[in-house]
Amino acid sequence: MKNISFPLKLIAGLLLSLAAFFVALSFGAADVSLRDVWGALFSSPTNGNMLIIQENRLPREVGAFFVGAALAVAGAIMQGLTRNPLADPGLLGLTAGANAALAAAMAFIPNANYAVIIIACFIGAAIGAGLVFGIGSLRPGGLSPVKVVLAGAAVSALLYAVSEAIGLSFELSKQVSAWTAGGLVGVNWTQLQLVIPILLAGTILSLFLSHQLTLLSLSDEVAVGLGQKTFVIKALLFLVTILLAGASVALVGNMTFIGLMIPHIVRFFAGTDYRYILPLSFFAGGAFMLLADTAARTVNAPFETPLVAIVAALGLPFFLFIVHRGGRAYS
Repeated sequence: MKNISFPLKLIAGLLLSLAAFFVALSFGAADVSLRDVWGALFSSPTNGNMLIIQENRLPREVGAFFVGAALAVAGAIMQGLTRNPLADPGLLGLTAGANAALAAAMAFIPNANYAVIIIACFIGAAIGAGLVFGIGSLRPGGLSPVKVVLAGAAVSALLYAVSEAIGLSFELSKQVSAWTAGGLVGVNWTQLQLVIPILLAGTILSLFLSHQLTLLSLSDEVAVGLGQKTFVIKALLFLVTILLAGASVALVGNMTFIGLMIPHIVRFFAGTDYRYILPLSFFAGGAFMLLADTAARTVNAPFETPLVAIVAALGLPFFLFIVHRGGRAYS
């Protein structure tokens, strides 16, 4: 697989994403034909199925693709930056921090618009990650993968408790639970117009820094020896993960394991160079999220299975597999 040229892999990733997108638009509580999907995408609706696609499924699946892509890229960056094979925005406190900040914004700024919610999620993601890495580095021996994950579990539990406490105290439990449960119900074009540019900006910035990330994934000494300004690069990459994780939480709430699984799977095809890992993770993460959302809508149709449960059912065994292999998985 690693002998195939990168452009061919990128084209394959793009085609996989397009196929997953058409599958996601076609299947659900109401199955529609590919002709209806095509018509809904490129013409005015002429029947109920086309209207369902344009008003409900299309914004939802566009959001699914970009969130899955963003979380996969954020996970790859965190794994390279920390040299921790278990790194994931959901496991290391970013999404929990964003959820807590989102709950606080809903409580203390009740008339906040969506832009304020996004900014709150950015701040919360930064606080969550800061707490995890701060706690993980208190004891001698540095930031080992196990210590960081344990710190992430503790901080995430604390921040989710804070979210629930705010919800109970301010009688916002239903709204807070709807966010923290994680899902794509209710995603609309107004939200996407704010979130997608942020996710694209973060992804593009990460691509510009992909070579530096490859050097950092080897060791700080190698990066410094090759003239890299490691502090600046780490700060920029940390900013990118906050942008990607914070905006994703603002759109879909809590979502764990995507940033863990996808980069490990991509390394099987791309090797260890982040110039290849990041763009392939973008397409693979988006395709995975589209297919997971399709499963959530069809497994128990007409009822919807929680998307976070579908992702966790795949992600938890993968997490245990990586732990069992000492973090080597497919790298």
